Amino acid sequence: MEGYIDCHCHISAEEFDKDLDEVITRGKEAGISAIVAVAEFPWEAPKILSLSQKYKDFIFPCLGVHPVQAEPPDSQRSVTLEDLGQVEPVINDNVEKLVGIGEVGLDFTPYNVKGASDKDVQRQVFARQIDLAKKFDLPVNVHSRSAGRPVIQLLKDQGATKVLLHAFDGKVSVALQGVQSGYFFSVPPCIARSEQKQKLVKAIPLENLMLETDSPALGPVKLERNEPMNIKISCEHIARIKGVSMETVMQATTQNALKLFPKIKQLLAK
Repeated sequence: MEGYIDCHCHISAEEFDKDLDEVITRGKEAGISAIVAVAEFPWEAPKILSLSQKYKDFIFPCLGVHPVQAEPPDSQRSVTLEDLGQVEPVINDNVEKLVGIGEVGLDFTPYNVKGASDKDVQRQVFARQIDLAKKFDLPVNVHSRSAGRPVIQLLKDQGATKVLLHAFDGKVSVALQGVQSGYFFSVPPCIARSEQKQKLVKAIPLENLMLETDSPALGPVKLERNEPMNIKISCEHIARIKGVSMETVMQATTQNALKLFPKIKQLLAK
């Protein structure tokens, strides 16, 4: 497979509802050959599955529940076991279509957790989704904001081996514990404005890196809608930091993505 793989993208987000065809076209013109679509909320699952059929052989679905859930009209809360209960049957019924479980993980940002009980429930929900991934031999696509160390520890405790840590915001020393466990780290276009992400890329071997956009978030310009075509910005910055060509980065990260998400190739072959 040639081209970029966007390993973590919220292509089902409402920000793309009005111009999704154009967004997909621009992504393909930028050289993207596949998008791994991740879910945050239980109600997103049918939409992501539908998009993976509409854009067959281009959008590949992951399903799961994010540690932070939307609370209408515009607030947020920590995830509950009930949230997981809504999405587990959908995962079980559609597992042959999935390339991974995600977006899952922990988020200990103070305004998202009210105390130790929220953190404990997040750990339970994350652990159950790791178990699901192991049961179905799928990788986990992981969120770890303000929780890098506990996320890596829980992944190791649960025996997870197929792991992508997206937009990791922790210390280099903590990330390197993940590298030692064989985990991968994906880099969003906000690396253009993030010294932390630049330090991370400098320290992590290319063999453990992938590309992502996290669209519509984490773009090169803060508070502007990000989209898949900006994956080239991630590639460009990794190439500069590593002192190699963009072609080298593209090939290495795509190989890494196909290693972690082998069902992309399997589904393409059908």
